[in-house]
Amino acid sequence: MKPGPLIAMIALLLVGVWLVLQPTLRKFKRIDPEAARIELSLGSARVGVEQRTSDAGGFEYHFVGDRDLEALAWVDDGRFQTIVNDRMLAWQARPALERTLLGFFNISSWGNFAWIVVGLTGQACFFGRMMVQWVVSEKSRRSVVPSVFWWMSFFGGVTLFTYFVWRTDIVGVLGQSTGVVIYARNLRLIHKHNRRTRRDEAAARGSAAEPEPVAAQR
Repeated sequence: MKPGPLIAMIALLLVGVWLVLQPTLRKFKRIDPEAARIELSLGSARVGVEQRTSDAGGFEYHFVGDRDLEALAWVDDGRFQTIVNDRMLAWQARPALERTLLGFFNISSWGNFAWIVVGLTGQACFFGRMMVQWVVSEKSRRSVVPSVFWWMSFFGGVTLFTYFVWRTDIVGVLGQSTGVVIYARNLRLIHKHNRRTRRDEAAARGSAAEPEPVAAQR
C-alpha cells in the first residue's frame, strides 16, 4: 500500500479536528478568568454569559457564542436584562410552526437552513449509493460495485464533512475524514485501471492491423 492515501487521511483528520476545535475553544474562551460562567437559552440558540462584579456595584455581563452580542462587550445588569427580554420576545413573536421547525432542526434562524440542506444532501447521497449498488447487483445476479457508487460516496462524504464541521460535531468529522480519502482512492484506482485497459486495447488493435510478413520466395 502506498503511503500517500494514509498521509492524506491523517492530514484531513487533523484539519477536521482543528476546524471543530476553533469555534469550541472560542466559545469557552474567558474574557475575565475570575468571572462566573453561565449558559442561557435564547429561543432555539444557546449562548454563554460571563458574570462579574462591576466597579460601581452590582453585576455586569459579557455574552459568548453570538457574534452580535459579543460585540457589545461588558454590559450592566439593566442592559443585560433588556437584551435577554428583547431576544425572548422576538422569539415568542414568531409563529408557533416556525418555532417548532427551528427547534426541530436545532437552528436559530432560517439563514442556517442552507446548512441543513447540505447535511440532507449528503445523507441522500449515502442512501442513494446503496440503492444504486443494490439495483446493479440484482441485475447482474452478483455483487457489483459500480463507479457511480464511489462518486456518490465521495460527494456525500465531502458534503457531510462540511456539515459536521459547521455543527462542530467531532464524531461526524472523524467518521467522514477517513472515508473521503478511501472514496477518492478508489476513484483513482478505477481511473488508472480504465486508462490501462484502453491502452492495452489500443495496442492489441494496432498489432492486429499490422500485415503479416510475406514469406521470402526461393
